[in-house]
Amino acid sequence: MLDIIQGPWHWAVSGLLISGVMFALLYAGKEFGVSANLRTMCSMAGAGKHADFFKIDWKAQRWNLLFVGGAVIGGFLATTFLANPEPVAISSATENWLTTLSIDTPSSGEQGGGYVPHELFSLTEMGWKQLAFLLVGGFLIGFGTRWAGGCTSGHAISGLSNLQVPSLVAVVGFFIGGLLMTWLVLPALLGIYV
Repeated sequence: MLDIIQGPWHWAVSGLLISGVMFALLYAGKEFGVSANLRTMCSMAGAGKHADFFKIDWKAQRWNLLFVGGAVIGGFLATTFLANPEPVAISSATENWLTTLSIDTPSSGEQGGGYVPHELFSLTEMGWKQLAFLLVGGFLIGFGTRWAGGCTSGHAISGLSNLQVPSLVAVVGFFIGGLLMTWLVLPALLGIYV
């Protein structure tokens, strides 16, 4: 059983599960989105006393908080107890491209096989430049999420399922931004970062 859980699953499994969740949410009259939980948590903490944006009925969003809590706990359990010891399988073209950027490919010596480059995400090698990148990146993600009226999961899963044109525009923007970041911005910034 453990081999089945740790091994790769066909993409259709997650597609069917996401579809099932979306049908259930549509039936219940709810919308899916992860970034809305920050607003809910701020509202729970009393931010509504200082800003009208946070004056919402946070109790109506408890189901979404439960979902995010489950995702965090599930991620912890998966990486701690169910991690596949093999390195993540990436194409040789991607390995070569990462090498040109002075980024090591994941190795089997890392826990979970290593899913992210340690040059970019290692807490043991965290310096002021890495911390600045994380803070600026986090701010930009938060700003973009607020400006777009939702996150990638809210727009790409819930918004597109509801045939919302603004979500289609947002998703196209997410992809364009991701491509620009990957091919233009990240290579330019790595000279400063590493």
